This record gives sequence, C-alpha cells and structure tokens, in this order.
Amino acid sequence: MSKEIPYKIYLEENEMPKAWYNLRADMKKKPAPLLNPGTHQPMTAEELSVVFCDELVKQELDNDTKFYEIPEEIRNFYKMYRPAPLVRAYCLEKKLGTPAHIYYKFEGNNTSGSHKLNSAIAQAYYAKKQGLKGVTTETGAGQWGTALSMACSYFDLDCKVFMVKVSYEQKPFRREVMRTYGASVTPSPSETTNVGKKILAEHPGTTGSLGCAISEAVEVAVGTPGYRYVLGSVLNQVLLHQSVIGLETKAALDKYGIKADIVIGCAGGGSNLGGLIAPFMGEKLRGEADYQIIAVEPASCPSLTRGVYAYDFCDTGMVCPLAKMYTLGSDFIPAPNHAGGLRYHGMSSILSELYDQGLMEARSVKQTDVFEAAEMFARVEGILPAPESSHAIRVAIDEALKCKETGEEKNIVFGLTGTGYFDMVAYEKFHDGKMDDYIPTDAELEKFRARLPKVD
Repeated sequence: MSKEIPYKIYLEENEMPKAWYNLRADMKKKPAPLLNPGTHQPMTAEELSVVFCDELVKQELDNDTKFYEIPEEIRNFYKMYRPAPLVRAYCLEKKLGTPAHIYYKFEGNNTSGSHKLNSAIAQAYYAKKQGLKGVTTETGAGQWGTALSMACSYFDLDCKVFMVKVSYEQKPFRREVMRTYGASVTPSPSETTNVGKKILAEHPGTTGSLGCAISEAVEVAVGTPGYRYVLGSVLNQVLLHQSVIGLETKAALDKYGIKADIVIGCAGGGSNLGGLIAPFMGEKLRGEADYQIIAVEPASCPSLTRGVYAYDFCDTGMVCPLAKMYTLGSDFIPAPNHAGGLRYHGMSSILSELYDQGLMEARSVKQTDVFEAAEMFARVEGILPAPESSHAIRVAIDEALKCKETGEEKNIVFGLTGTGYFDMVAYEKFHDGKMDDYIPTDAELEKFRARLPKVD
C-alpha cells in the first residue's frame, strides 16, 4: 500500500471506490461522543439502536476502522451514476481571466440531483437488511428527501419525510418527485406530532427549520414499530458514506498528476464538505501533504463562523442526543433563505473538531453574492447549480480572482453538490431584485447561545 495514496487498493479500475474511508481513524483527537440528554453520559450502541439501524450505529461509533468495504449491492447501485465527473472549468477560468485552474466534482448526475443519494442508498440498504418496514427522515431543500425516497423505492421500504415548511412551499415540484417515488411528505412543523404542535405553539407562523423536522421524524420513528430514523447529514456515518466523493476526486487528480492547493465545499450539516475533503484531510493529518480547506456557509445561518463550540441538541424539539459541535443553538430558526440544505443550526462533530484545531477555515457569504456567482457559472459552464452548491462557487471565484491579482497558478477544487432546477423561485426572486441578505445580529445569536444545555 503506497504511503502517498493508501486508498488505491480500494478503488475500481474506473476510480469508483470499493470502500468508504473513515476520516476519524486518522484524527489524533477524535470528535467528542454523542451524549445521552438525560444522563450526559456517552450514548451506547443499545441506546442509539432505538433510533438508528444497527449497522449504522456501529459505523457511527467507530473511530478506528479506516476503511469499510462497500457492500456489493450498494456498489452496483452506485454504478448507475458513479464515478461522478471531475470537470475542469475552462470557460469559467477564461471568463475570470485567472491563471488558476478550477475543477469541480459534479454530483448532480442522478435523478435526485445531488450527492445525497450516496448515503441514502446505504442507509436504505441497512434498513432493509435489518428487516424494517420503513424509515422516517427530515429534508430541507428537498435533495435528501428525494434521494431517500428513491433509495426506499429501490428496496421496497416505506418512507416518511418531514420537509421544512418554507421549502415545502417554495419547492412543490421537489415534493412531487418524492411522492412519485412513493414517499409521504409532511410540511414541518406540523400538527401530526406532539413536538410539532409544541413548536407551533411556541413559534406561531414559523417557517420551520431542519431542527424542527428532525424532531418530528424521530418522534414518528421511535413511536412506530418496524421503523427507524435516518439522517442526511451531520452524523459520522453520513460523512463516511459521502467519502466516495473525495476518494474519486483524489483518484482523478492523481491520475493526471495534479495536486489541489485549495479544496472548497458548501457547509450546512457537513455531508458534502466532509465527503469531499476526507482523503485530502487524511493526508494533512498524516503529514503527507498540505491543503487549504475552506467551508462556505450562508451568512444567515453561520454556525462555524459565528457559532460556539459546545454540546447542543441536534434538534429543536430536544429529543435527540447532544452533540459537541459549532452551533447557533438548537432553537435557532434561520431566515427563510433559498439554500434550504444549509439551514441547520449546527455542524458535524467531525468537521467542528477539525475546524477547532485550525485544520480548515470557514467563510460566510451573503445570499445575493451567492446567486451572482450561480448565474455566472450557469452562463459559462452550462450547469444550473443548486443554491447550496453556489456557496462553494462563490468562494472558488473569489480565490481565482485572488490568483489573478498575484499571478499564482493554484489548483482550486470545489464540490458542485447538485443542480438547481427545482430552485427557480429563488432564481426568480434574484432576477426580480426581491432577494434580501438577512444576517442575524450578535444580540439575536446571544439569545440562543444563552439557552445551550449545561454540560460538565
């Protein structure tokens, strides 16, 4: 096994991974464990198995196994759309007049339109293998709900989706794709759960949040025999599955002798960013190479750049375990911006720990700046990007323009998480000048921080 690229033996000839890479195995300081909200003791496998599938619990708690072989049935499904293309953005480089070389890993070449299918099919597989009837979940912009509904259809599982209310209303066609694949879709918060009723009573007229939707989905999963809850981001198991993004990216660059200087990803809960940077960060942790790694988040929901590193609930209803992460507070309800997949109050424990150690940086960007970048990219590269992906595009353009000023020929790699064809209401508001740039004040954020749980 080569020291420089230890994952090579886990790749197919077409560069598609045969195993997922567990970044935690190379972290000297591991992410803090999930805590039981009642006892504040580390969650056990037995406690987590009430909510999650058994095999996924093992993956969630495993800090030491470096590679997990991908089951053949999942690999065969992956072959429908993987390996995903790594594209050099020649036209964007020309438009910017930059000496930088810009590459993007495009994850939109599947019906779900995003990277979310990489983990959805894995989680559905393990649910089916366990003999479950179905699963519940939340979705923000709708990419995860779409991906999971596809995966559940493939394995003949029932799928119950709680969709953040603002996205449910903004993106009716994304909702209909889920229903086409057999999922039931409920706007969250709703009157169908106890926690939903409580949130509506405390926040009348709320547009919802991922934290609200998670609470409802967990309540239904725990209260329905034969069901478990699955999550599309944040958790260790999800970042493990999404490592296929980074492994393919690294393999393609290595094939042509290209070393990335800057790796950029949008950051909401951390699934795309964690998957993209995994092998690059692994080399950085092992001292084999160095990279500038940048997480990009919306200024309206800036968990890394303005949050605090503390234990907090993963959901607004406070029924889930406590996770140590950069957080704005579990009851923070972000402004209804159009990057629904990035409207989460916290960040993956893995990425939070790496950020806290100074191994990666974070930037927040305004919504109108993001859509300016999205429009430029669409016009010159021919792909209409999702609002989430466009956060990474914005910073990739910024870095390329810096290279124009300095004359440096840096290699910039970013994750294009998916397409924006269900986001035309957002593009319409941008074009009509009706898009705002709401940014929470320090006083507003402090109000939520003050309510963080006290953990010794």
